[in-house]
Amino acid sequence: MAKTLESKECPYRANGFDNRKAYLDSLREDYGGLVDIMTGILPESEDFDGLVSSLEDAMDSGEYDDLI
Repeated sequence: MAKTLESKECPYRANGFDNRKAYLDSLREDYGGLVDIMTGILPESEDFDGLVSSLEDAMDSGEYDDLI
């Protein structure tokens, strides 16, 4: 039987954060305003995979240095 959304452990708490805001705030320390751009594009389901990869790729490109 599949778990309901309410019975699943909060992925943010499982990774040491109180909630999504706390997690994104921690990313903003390294990636600045770029976090807000990427979270506007990517769904929450990508917070621990696609978001981090996209932030790293964007930083490597050097095109977003002014957002840090």
